[in-house]
Amino acid sequence: MAIRQLPEQLINQIAAGEVIERPASVVKELVENALDAGAGLIEVELEAGGVKLVRVRDDGGGIAADELPLALTRHATSKISSLDELESVRSMGFRGEALPSIASVSQFRIVSRQPDAEFAHMVEADNGRMSAIKPAQHPVGTTVEMRELFFNVPARRKFLKSERTELGHIEDGLRAMALARPEVGIVLRHGGRELMRCGRAESIAERVDRLLGESFLEQSLRIEHHAAGLHLQGFVGLPTAARSSADRQYFFVNRRLVRDRVIAHAVKQAYADVLFHGRYPSFVLFLDLDPTSVDVNVHPAKAEVRFREQRMVHDFLFRSLHEALAQTRAGQVAAPANLGPAGRFGPAPVQSSLRVQDSLQSFAALYGQGHSSDTSGPERPAAFTTFAPSMRSAPMFPEPAASADQAMDEPDIPPMGYALAQLHGVYILAQNAAGLALVDMHAAHERITYERMKAERASGCLPSQQLLVPIVLTLGSREADAAEAHAADLAALGIEFTRSAVDRILVRRIPVALSEANVEALLHDVLAEYVEHEKSRKLEEFQNELLATMACHAAIRANRRLSIVEMNAILRQMEATERSGQCNHGRPTWVQLGMQDLDRLFLRGR
Repeated sequence: MAIRQLPEQLINQIAAGEVIERPASVVKELVENALDAGAGLIEVELEAGGVKLVRVRDDGGGIAADELPLALTRHATSKISSLDELESVRSMGFRGEALPSIASVSQFRIVSRQPDAEFAHMVEADNGRMSAIKPAQHPVGTTVEMRELFFNVPARRKFLKSERTELGHIEDGLRAMALARPEVGIVLRHGGRELMRCGRAESIAERVDRLLGESFLEQSLRIEHHAAGLHLQGFVGLPTAARSSADRQYFFVNRRLVRDRVIAHAVKQAYADVLFHGRYPSFVLFLDLDPTSVDVNVHPAKAEVRFREQRMVHDFLFRSLHEALAQTRAGQVAAPANLGPAGRFGPAPVQSSLRVQDSLQSFAALYGQGHSSDTSGPERPAAFTTFAPSMRSAPMFPEPAASADQAMDEPDIPPMGYALAQLHGVYILAQNAAGLALVDMHAAHERITYERMKAERASGCLPSQQLLVPIVLTLGSREADAAEAHAADLAALGIEFTRSAVDRILVRRIPVALSEANVEALLHDVLAEYVEHEKSRKLEEFQNELLATMACHAAIRANRRLSIVEMNAILRQMEATERSGQCNHGRPTWVQLGMQDLDRLFLRGR
């Protein structure tokens, strides 16, 4: 077959296949252009889920009349002009492909007026054929109108989903862009009905409250961390506020919403110890870094990025989130980050306890899935044997005080308060300054025991054993290289080996805790992570699973009768233990009932 040049129209339609997947892609590209133009208000109008009509109007700087035809030409852009600018992109768009791609698969019109122009100008395109420039009536700014998406590519149009589905994708995309740009007002209408109106907000907290609801802020921790030129700030949901789907996960890199494996892996590891099985954390996080440190020119849709220092970014994200979640001790109120009067996040009280009206709904579905903790059955002497030493070492409720009421007269009341009684041998009832705290004693003691075991492991060398017969592990060359490069890290975890060939290692020593494990499969997973992320926590996670199982069996069981002193010791240890708001399986260990909640239950004051 002879080689020939493709027609320009066909080239644009091929490019449109990468850039324009559905109506939501059109809205995303047009709204990003409006943001780059400095718009303060963006209005989006739709018909038939965006298939029949997408109209985006903004009050930005507009486009010069003689540049309108150029705007519909491939690889024409005002965002960059050199390779240096491409390597440090600060704008949302920069490829110069969106407008010509949209115009090639729709009936397209663009009207724009600059502040110093007497009137506006308009250019139309139908099936990629452009009209002459015409004068038009329009305020300062730009309106881009797209009709009949994929009318000339029927095969693509058949792949579009229902009107409700396509509209849902558009709403999700606009919500994400609205979260990233609180200073910009965004309005969405569909079929003449207003679906979303976000006025200009003073802070991201205000915009989050508007779009995700007040309960999101109340059940989130605000974080802010700086290190090595990286700045992370935002809100991370408490483990007890996890959801059944990943529909509230927003991660922005330099205000651009991205989906990245490095980010997803770091977040997953940070929540590994506190998240209930099958649940997904919620977060709105903003990572700011030097544009030269991240490559956004990975895919035409610009939803993927590539970090130049991938391992550093991964470790920074993991440590920041891990440390924030570690401070979710029972009874603790998280202090908001000091962002100053000009902070984009603004004032927002963040509390680590659960409101009863939220907990009764949020945990109903969570409990319905079951859990692996055994909180019933006969009491075992071993449980109390493990528990008793911690009783003697923990700060206890003072013996002279005969009741919780007398203790509440003290000037410094602990966050979890003082024990009142034990309910059915399962729950501890405690009175604190806010009202009544309900504690699942097995779940709480399980977390206390687990964290103590982890601390003991971290304080010294892990016990390991020499193998009589070395394990022969056959690997790929990359995995073997990774094993050799990280030999010191593996040795610190109790694994020693020698490389016997290009694709083979001999494992001579393993931790005692792995004596019953499938060491070969575990090491394959560890080395695969080293290859992909240059770091692995597989061994630590596996050991944590073993410790969690041990802690579950060692924790006090249901129907174990505790004295007031013993119950108070548990409360004090909960206050001092990291992540004590959840057990090892992600279940909540306590719930706070405030006085207002109790009054509401009994209709007091009405």
